[in-house]
Formats: sequence, C-alpha cells, structure tokens
Amino acid sequence: MPRHRRASAWKRRSSERRLKKVWLTEPVNSLKGIGKEAAKSLENLGVRTVGDLVMMFPYRHEDNRLKDLAETPHEERVTIEGRVESEPSVFFSGKNRSRLQIRLLAGHHLVKAVFFNQHYLKHRLTPGMTVTVTGKWDRGRQTINVSSFKEGPKQTGEDFEPVYSLKGGMHQKTIRRYIRAALDAVSGELPDPMPAELLEQYKLPGIAEALEGMHFPRDAEHVKHARRRFVYEEFLGYQLKMQAIKKVRKEAGKGTELHYDLDRLKVFIDSLPFELTGAQKRVVNELCAELKEPVRMNRLLQGDVGSGKTAVAAIALYAAITAGAQGALMAPTEILAEQHAQTLADWLEPFGVRIALLSGSTKAKARRIILEKLAEGEIDLVIGTHALIQPDVNFKKLGLVITDEQHRFGVQQRRILKEKGGDPDVLFMTATPIPRTLAITAFGEMDVSILDEMPAGRQPIETYWTKREALPAVLKRMGRELQEGRQAYVICPLIEESDKLDVQNAVDMYEQIRQYFGGRFNVGLMHGRLHPDDKEAVMREFSEGGLHALVSTTVVEVGVNVPNATFMVISDAERFGLAQLHQLRGRVGRGAHKSYCVLLADPKTEIGKERMQSMTETTDGFRLAEKDLELRGPGDFFGKRQSGMPDFKVADPVHDYRALETARRDAERLIASEAFWNGPEYETLRTVIEQSGVLSDERID
Repeated sequence: MPRHRRASAWKRRSSERRLKKVWLTEPVNSLKGIGKEAAKSLENLGVRTVGDLVMMFPYRHEDNRLKDLAETPHEERVTIEGRVESEPSVFFSGKNRSRLQIRLLAGHHLVKAVFFNQHYLKHRLTPGMTVTVTGKWDRGRQTINVSSFKEGPKQTGEDFEPVYSLKGGMHQKTIRRYIRAALDAVSGELPDPMPAELLEQYKLPGIAEALEGMHFPRDAEHVKHARRRFVYEEFLGYQLKMQAIKKVRKEAGKGTELHYDLDRLKVFIDSLPFELTGAQKRVVNELCAELKEPVRMNRLLQGDVGSGKTAVAAIALYAAITAGAQGALMAPTEILAEQHAQTLADWLEPFGVRIALLSGSTKAKARRIILEKLAEGEIDLVIGTHALIQPDVNFKKLGLVITDEQHRFGVQQRRILKEKGGDPDVLFMTATPIPRTLAITAFGEMDVSILDEMPAGRQPIETYWTKREALPAVLKRMGRELQEGRQAYVICPLIEESDKLDVQNAVDMYEQIRQYFGGRFNVGLMHGRLHPDDKEAVMREFSEGGLHALVSTTVVEVGVNVPNATFMVISDAERFGLAQLHQLRGRVGRGAHKSYCVLLADPKTEIGKERMQSMTETTDGFRLAEKDLELRGPGDFFGKRQSGMPDFKVADPVHDYRALETARRDAERLIASEAFWNGPEYETLRTVIEQSGVLSDERID
C-alpha cells in the first residue's frame, strides 16, 4: 500500500477511535430506548453519560444455579425448575392482598410454591407446564416463597444475575436493559485504560470481556475474573495518585538538610531512663536517615498505647536541634501539651535545650516573650496546642514539626504549622493502630513507620466482660482499688438519654456512683458539653489526685496520662468499636501497679459477643484493629467523617488486601520509571493522575 494511503488509513482509524471515546462521554439519552424521563431517573443514580452507565457495577450477583433441595439449608434463597402438578389456589386477605399457591415437582421433591399478591398468574400456571422459580426455601413446610418466576426451563447464561443499587422507582430489569444497550453501542471499540503488559502479567481480561463479566456473566469464573480486573484497576489508579503526590512533594519541596551531631545524639539516647526497644531503634534510624536528606519528610508514626512514641519524638527533635534548627510539637489538648512539655523538659533541658509551652492559657506577657524568643531563635523547642498556628507565631529556623494525634487536627491546621518553617520535615503521630491495608489506602502518600513492640516490664491490663446488672459487684471491686489509693475511670457513650438507644448516660452513672460510695470518695464528671475551661479543670483535678474516680464520655480517649489510675469501667461497651475500646483501655496501666478494665455489655449479636471476647483475649492494638476491620469494615473503622478513605466501586481494602499490596508495588515502580511518563501505552493512566489534580501546586501540602 502506498505510503500516503497507509497514513490516510491510520488517520481514519485514529479518528474512529477518537469518535468512540467521545461516544462514551455522550449523554445516556443518546442511546436508543432511553428518553428524557429515563435520563432523569438515571441522573438520580449518578449516571449521566454512556461511560457512567457501563461502569455502574452491580453490588452483588444472585446465584441462580439450580440446586438440589435436599442439600439446601433452611431459609436460603434457591432456584428450582419443576413441573406444575396442581391447579393454582388463590386466597384473598384484605384489600389487594392475595396468596397464590401451586404444587411443583422438582426432581424427587413435591413442594408448595407460594406467590404473594400475584393472583393474576392463576390463568398462566397450568398443570403439566415447566416453570423456573426463585425464592426462600422453608425446609420445615417444604415451601418456596417465590420472589421471581419464569415460564419454561431455565436458560443457559442466567446462572448469575447482577443486582444494582437503585432508587427512585428504577427496576433491575430496566437498568440491565439500558446497560445492555450501552455495551452493544460501544461493542469492539472500548478503549482499555490498562496497558497490555499488566493485563498479560496478571492474566486479567480486557475491558470489553470484563464489563460483560460484571454485567452479564456466563458463569462464576467469568464474574470472578472480571471483578479481579476491576479491583486491581481501582487500586492501581488510586495508588498511582498517592505515589505521584509523594514524587511531586519530593521534587517540589527542597526540604531542609539537617546534619545532626551523631555523638551528642548517642549521649542523649544513653541518658534516657530506659532501654529503647528494637522497634524504637528501627524507627529512630528511619527518621534520622530522612532528616539528613534534602527532601522534606512526610511520615506517619503509628504505635500502640505505651509503645514509646514520645521517646522517638524526643530523639528526632533533639537531632534537629543539634543541627541548629528549631522543633515544634502540636498536641490536641492543653493537658496533653503540658504533659509533653514536662516529659521533654525532664529529658532535654539537662542537655541545654531551651523549651517553651504555648497554649490558650499562656498569659499575654509570657506569650509575647515566647514569640520574641521564637522569632530570634532563642527557643529551640516549642510545645503547644492550636495556639502554635496563630498568625503572629514565627520561627527563625523551623526544621521539624511533629503533630501528635494528627487525626484530631484538620488538614488546613496542619498545613499552617508546616508553612511557618518553609520546608520543615513533618512527622505525624497516632496512637490509633491502623491495619496495614488501611494505612496503605488512607495514608498512601505518606511513608509509614510502626512501633509494634512494647517496652519491657509494662504490665498487661487484665480485661473482663460482664453484663450490666453486675455493676454493683464491679463498683465493689473498684472501691477496693480506691481504698488502696488508686484512681478509676468510668466511661459512658452518651451524655443524656436517647429514645433510640437504651444507653446508661454519664450524668445518671455519676449520680449512681456517688450514691454507692456515699461520700467516701470524690467523684468527678466530664463530658463534651462542658466548657473547655471546665473540662481542663476537672481533668487537672483528677491528674493531681483530687478526684478518686472520674465518670466521663470518650473525651478522655486521647492524651491523658494518670499513672495512678488502675481501674476502668466501660459502660455499654458494645456501642464502641474495638479500636476505640482499646484506646480507652490504654488510659490505665500506665504506672507501676496492676491495672484492670471491665466491659459492661449485653451484645445482642454474635459479632458483638465476638468483639467483647476479643478484648478479653489480647491487649495488642494491631491485632484488635485487624479484628475490628474484619468485623465492621473500613468505613466504620475510620468513622463517617474520615475523609482519607476513597470510595471504591468494586475493590475492598480488607478482603482484597493482596491486590492492594500488588497495586502499591506496581504504582511505585511505574511512577519511578521514565516509560510511564513518556510511553503511549500508559497515556490513559497518566490522564487519570492529571485529571485528579494531584500534580498541581495546590495539592502539595
């Protein structure tokens, strides 16, 4: 073929491909059979274009394979094919309510098939005809309550029926018809966003075959392989964005090279009143190596309650200070900031480190002096609350920012503190154990360090689970602890009564405990509706020993260190997730004395009982977090307000964790390669990153 004709043919095919790509972006009512009203109904489902329609995946598939009733459990959904053996009988009860029943011979089983409010089928169901019915099997009555019915024997290709999440009167059959029309319209011309290299490597089906498998599968294997492809594709797209953010941050942020004094750092570590655990040594080495690099650190340090995050933070801060830089540590509450300031002063001031505490309670004159010294570089380390991000707080050379319990601060608050130093290294700390699968997903753009080893000598907290009516016996046991000079927490989930939840509230519990002890012990009350100053005052009184017992809602979950507290009661424990229960339990067991935690709970479900049992069996926060994730799912684990979790259509970070790990490895490799940024086979994946905005300057924080 002449050269100009080859070029012309290539241009024509290229043009056709572009037209088909545009076709996917056309409105759904451009499809035959979808009018304006149907388009409005689809728009209510978030479907506006043909592309949206073909990517509207079912949330499950009904298994319509024929089953032997002898092997079908009671109340399981089942599909059978049988011959009608009796005339239909119809019974009416009330207006427009009816029950039609027939006898069906399915294999060797003569069963009753019951149709509710479908009396109009009486003239269609005749003895001798073959029908296929699906419904719930009542083993005792040998009855099927029919949910769907079809005349004739079951056809091939109907074994797995997609079920979509619908609303606004849209029917399953209707949406399937629309999706069929959309797939037929783009048949053979669907652009595949996945490069052939990855499809071949993991034996994944192409886009057309995978879409057929999701919407109109031939069999179980077809569904399985189609889902496997889209799970990987979703994870890969997300991980590419995360890795691109990391790449852009490292290239855009010059960072601060902190060449710390290793000899002075070793002397400081040797002076600490304890031996570092292996996990602490590993994490310290990771942090110190990153401090010396000319790119900005963006790292999450997660460790269980009592795993030694504060010691790691102190070492990193001292390293930055020996390099001539300043450090800042931001905590979510004043009392936690004060505790950090006291601990760090005890460790660091003997080495000449100049430390200041800045909070909302700092007097105006003292605050002015602190701000002047910070700006002049006469303070090496400042510890504080939100007060650190006020506009008039300036540093001479901020080298390292640490945010404790980072999820308690908004993104903008954390960003303001980072920007005060230009390009300081940033370390986020959390005591909430996050399973690896969720850490990869929600914090994929960060490097993650984990303290997964507890210091020697720390006593495990004995945990018991009992029913609510055992409260008097529990209070008697608590009284013995208080009599010995110890202190106790009593945690309640709500402040006041709710019509919807039968939950003991903090106010009533407070009165009940006061009456029980009859003035022998001082009991305090704290909850989220108290004024912040009142909360601080109550917590301070408890910390200083003025209160023997503290009744509180979950406001004590984070950052309270009262080593003398050895007893905790958690009321209505079934209302909490395992991760939160573990966080609450971590408020005791912080001193030299044996500590106890009692869960008052009456769980109504097997999962609820399993969660309570798990709490009594382990004090390992990571094991509990994995269990919590397994039982409740990622959305409930983080809570509805957590914005870090992406909303995947098909993928599940819990059950598909192997695919998640694979996608992360592949994304790291691709982002680091020249081929990804220049090769035509990766054009669509690059477009996904570009359209997400992760490469823009605004996205870099």
